[in-house]
Amino acid sequence: MESLCRDLREEQASLEGMVAPLAETDWDRATPFGEWTIRDEIIHLAYFDGTARLSATDGAAFARHVEELLKNFSHFEDDYLNAGRSISSSNLLARWRDDREALLGALAMLDPKQRLPWYGPPMSARSFITARLMETWAHGQDVADALERERPATDRLRHVAHIGVSTFGWSYANQGMAVPNVPVRVELMSPGGEEWKWGAEDSKEIVRGKALDFCLVVTRRRHLEDTDLVTIGDAAHGWMRIAQAFAGPPETGPKPGSFRKMR
Repeated sequence: MESLCRDLREEQASLEGMVAPLAETDWDRATPFGEWTIRDEIIHLAYFDGTARLSATDGAAFARHVEELLKNFSHFEDDYLNAGRSISSSNLLARWRDDREALLGALAMLDPKQRLPWYGPPMSARSFITARLMETWAHGQDVADALERERPATDRLRHVAHIGVSTFGWSYANQGMAVPNVPVRVELMSPGGEEWKWGAEDSKEIVRGKALDFCLVVTRRRHLEDTDLVTIGDAAHGWMRIAQAFAGPPETGPKPGSFRKMR
């Protein structure tokens, strides 16, 4: 848990390092994610790091929170975004720091296998941390794109890639499609030069390339055609067309040609 929490803390700090120096007006720059601004991206992360802290420390209180949320679910996103938009960027950053530090402190004390309630099925504490890291990284990519910056890739991407591989079946189910009954192997080159592998060695369905490209595709931040990923076999190619590593309705993601390939 210590190394996982450290990786999450570093991912959060990396994103804060991009936004903390921004002028107040720059917080309202549009990002490629829907109609969200940089401010909205941080509001979202701050809100859910706060509710994650509640889940990790008081399951009963989290259940009451979900019960209240469902009473006004159609306005839920607008409500928390508008609340965040009403405060300054400095106050928003301070709130995010407080909630994420409290979250990390609570998670560090848990057994990795302990189940924590969330908006969907409960998750192990280990998976819970990994999901927070994935979300932080993905929304951080939106911010980097809005600022026209390239972030250095790190080996923290292994967590994001692992979720991407693990959500193979979910990606199809979320689209209302049958899950292919064939094993797909994933072979990725890490930023540090190590090869990361998942799946059967003898599989004829393969996704191969840089870990960064794979993570961008499974988080719907890049179209497959805007990466150097190689797919071998119909199942591998079809998966990369619809892969979605996060919960929620299917996201269309960017169109081909929306971004130049990452170095």
